[in-house]
Amino acid sequence: MVCGQVPRCRRLCRPRPFLLATVVAICLFCQTLTPLMTSSILSAVVNGITSNKLTKTQQGRYKEVSPSTTNCFLPGSNSQTLKKIDDSILHYFGSHMRRAVLYAPPAHRETDRQLCQRILEKHRYTVTVLENRRLVENPRHEGPYHSGINPWDLLICLSSRKNTGTGCIQTEDLHNLELFQKVNLLPEIQHFLCRKEGLCQITKAFSDLQLPVVTPECSGQPGPSRASTTSNVSQGSKSTDKTRTSHLQHQWKQHMSAEMNQVSASSEHKDILKAQDLSVIIKAYVLVTSLTPLRAFIHSTTSVWHPPKKKHFTIKLQRFFDIFFKNSSPQQALNNMKEAISKLLLITEVFSESSASGPNSFNQCSQCFQMLTFDIGFGMSIYPVVLEVHENFDFQDEDESTIQDQTFKELIFEDTFKFLLSNASSTSIFIEALQKIYGSTVSKDRKYHREDEQCFSLKEINSMITFIKELKSLGQFELLFPSAAPKIQTLLRDLYRMVDPMRRLGSVLTMHWLLSSLLEQFQFMTKEAHTNRSKWLSSQGNRSPKQNVPSDSKKSHKALHYSSKTEERQCSHDKDTLSHIRQIFTSPQLDLNPQFNPKIKEYYAEVPFDMVTVKIGAEPSNCQCRVHLDDKKGPSSANYPLGLGLNKVIILVTDDSQPNPPVVSSYKITIYREDRPSLPLFDDYMMCGFVQDCGSKIHPEESCGLQPLSHEYLSAISQTVFKTCEAGDTKGQWIVPCLSCSDNRTCDWREITWQPHGCRYSVLAKPQLQRCVEGRRILFIGDSTNRGMMYYLIERVNKTLQEWQKTHDVKCYHNINEGKTFISYSYYPQFWMNANQRPSFEKALEQLLQRSRPLENTDQTVLIVGGVQWLNSNHLQIIQKVLSRENLSNILVIIKSIGMGFHLPVDGIHSLSQAQIQNLWNENLIILDTAKNLGYEVVDTFVITMGRYKEFLQGKCGCHFHEVVKSNPSEEQPHITMTLSRHYTLGKYFGGQSKPSQLQDYATNSHSPYHVRGPINQVYSEILLSRLCASKRELVST
Repeated sequence: MVCGQVPRCRRLCRPRPFLLATVVAICLFCQTLTPLMTSSILSAVVNGITSNKLTKTQQGRYKEVSPSTTNCFLPGSNSQTLKKIDDSILHYFGSHMRRAVLYAPPAHRETDRQLCQRILEKHRYTVTVLENRRLVENPRHEGPYHSGINPWDLLICLSSRKNTGTGCIQTEDLHNLELFQKVNLLPEIQHFLCRKEGLCQITKAFSDLQLPVVTPECSGQPGPSRASTTSNVSQGSKSTDKTRTSHLQHQWKQHMSAEMNQVSASSEHKDILKAQDLSVIIKAYVLVTSLTPLRAFIHSTTSVWHPPKKKHFTIKLQRFFDIFFKNSSPQQALNNMKEAISKLLLITEVFSESSASGPNSFNQCSQCFQMLTFDIGFGMSIYPVVLEVHENFDFQDEDESTIQDQTFKELIFEDTFKFLLSNASSTSIFIEALQKIYGSTVSKDRKYHREDEQCFSLKEINSMITFIKELKSLGQFELLFPSAAPKIQTLLRDLYRMVDPMRRLGSVLTMHWLLSSLLEQFQFMTKEAHTNRSKWLSSQGNRSPKQNVPSDSKKSHKALHYSSKTEERQCSHDKDTLSHIRQIFTSPQLDLNPQFNPKIKEYYAEVPFDMVTVKIGAEPSNCQCRVHLDDKKGPSSANYPLGLGLNKVIILVTDDSQPNPPVVSSYKITIYREDRPSLPLFDDYMMCGFVQDCGSKIHPEESCGLQPLSHEYLSAISQTVFKTCEAGDTKGQWIVPCLSCSDNRTCDWREITWQPHGCRYSVLAKPQLQRCVEGRRILFIGDSTNRGMMYYLIERVNKTLQEWQKTHDVKCYHNINEGKTFISYSYYPQFWMNANQRPSFEKALEQLLQRSRPLENTDQTVLIVGGVQWLNSNHLQIIQKVLSRENLSNILVIIKSIGMGFHLPVDGIHSLSQAQIQNLWNENLIILDTAKNLGYEVVDTFVITMGRYKEFLQGKCGCHFHEVVKSNPSEEQPHITMTLSRHYTLGKYFGGQSKPSQLQDYATNSHSPYHVRGPINQVYSEILLSRLCASKRELVST
């Protein structure tokens, strides 16, 4: 506990036990008879509020008394004590009338007034609106509660869009409010944080703190700032704070010279304060419910802006940081922002306390609150910059707002008033927590063995109880302060030592300590209650005493050890456990939903984009059982690749006590891997390009990752007349719109496109494609990647995919293009067979040709060959030999080159080293050169896949960039990403590049049962179609 001089309003005494009950009763009884008000108070409310005389009881409620009246009680849970405290709090601080006044200044937003009025009426408030008039007429000569005036309990001062120079209430009147009255104004915060003059005082006095604030231009005689005239508080008199600021600055430097290492900003922090190229600005919506001691909360939803444009979107705070700081430290960045806001609010409290008259700040409005908006900027660092603090919730201008903006505003206000006006009961929790804080214990006979009688003013008790109520009613808000962060706690103590060397403000530090202790106890009690409930639920679901189910599987995950010896495993011989597994192990740790229970057989987990593999294992509950992954003979643990989207892992339990172990049960884990994080962009974007990812450099000597595109390059590719690419291996790069090329978190990855250098691949409309393949016989031979291109072609031609299977043999399709086109496919190589039993490539090709006859020796016959990494130049020589022997030398041959894959350390397959992956580039060039020398067309899939190797779909090889899925008619199918979409085409670089007709959308037929998904497969499949139809276009043009 913080030590210091004990103020008049609180005394900590240790009386003898037999006096305690008497003291409690007398103190509480006297307190309930004592009216609680000081000096003259708020002036007359203007005409417009219905007249209604106060009752004698109400009048007695507002008489003057000494502010040092205390309330003493034992920190026990006696029901009579609880009731007396509740009654006292309700009597002096409760809202009996539920009357609200909305002060609407000139040029206020009508929608804001209507919104607040509607929300308050929903909370059963009678609302009076005062438009264009001050709340008080003559504050110095009239009292607010003379006969004929009806009191109010809530005053909301709406903001104005114009600088009127007047506010709705005088500063001195705020200090004279009744205890039960709430006003959305804290003038100290408005002055120090929302005004240029106040920020200058703070930054000058605490210059060594390296406050994360964009410092205003401070001069000796600062003029009125832009915001200073829009305040809802009218200052009675203004005096400069130069002397006090200078004094505080000197005291701070003297006091902190030996301790600045603990609170000064890091070098990274200093760098970001100088940065001008901020990537994004987020608006943090903060609600301060008490300045002294500070209580502040932050809303869980934010608005994200890109400077200097006004385009924006809303997103959950945690989600934004998870996306934007995916590759650094999302939680640390979020904590840094919260710390920066807390630091500014804390310094504001200290400044206001140092100027307050007397040692106690509780002469201020005890229930006033302030809605704030912090404009926070982030660049490349995880350290924030506070750009501006608005004295209200700041949203998009009404003239430019959308329906989404209005919905978001309503959400924020509804959450705020629900939080502020909560009636959650919290006295009993407060007493229980206080009992634990002071270490009181009660014996079975309800007598205290160690007593700490505590004496607090009712204002202090109400502050603590209100804090507990706020913690119980957080809703969409998160606690900002009190904070358990060590740096903030150290700063709090050091600041008060500096401004209060005589310890006159010891009561404030004591209240800070009490609130922090209450928070700690509340969290502990909440966690304890949750744990007890979980144990009860577990006991209900697991009745068998013989079953051993460890409660914390995370501890076991560290070892990931799977023993095959029965005596080394924890297992049961109970037959009831035959079909159960004891634990599931994962590394990295998966958050399984629901939590693991041997009786639950299906689980679901989500992982981020950058998590491409996971190790999974399990142990059986029964000693005679074994677990196997995916297959009866599979291992008990394995490393799995995680493709984008859904991944399924099956855990089989077999009874090994039998000669042919049967499968007695199975468990399924479905893991969803998220797509690459993407942020929607605004008008002010830039185009960035890349060929290789920095995570897997194919060319170590060349640049990797996003690179800004030159103006000349952008001008060249934005020409309205652009030649068609003459080959399928034209060099190119991926292009994506971003806010900054140095930060891939700011890109709209949904709009990425492949851009060849100096030309364009045409995207054929369905009628063009149908005419191109009419009367042709198209033969595919290769692995599953080749098969994916075939199914893409079928869906494009038919605009439907009626059948699909993972064909590993020869398959013929006669129903293509209304029967006008024939397609056949042969799977090669058949890797599951022994090497000496597999059909050779030559034999497989001959078999495909025989099954596909009759064939013309013209380009009406097309042979498409390719795969992941089995193809080499020898196969091309075999193709030439077989075609020559079969008198088919004049047919069109298209070679799909190798692609990225087998780059992950996955069990059960051969994985390539980084050197082997880099060597694929040279192998690919040999294939392309050999094919072109033989007169074959090519499609270079390696250069397209190597930069996006993490975006593979299902399959152990990590090489599949397509998958066939069941169609969902409600899903909007993506456009073909051979050119930029309409949104960016119409931007500053691509004003006339593409017409809507050129961006042929191929939304699948609603009756199509299947759809080929995968944007990377889509790109190189469209290049395949362009090569397939190149000769046809030449014939048409001639």
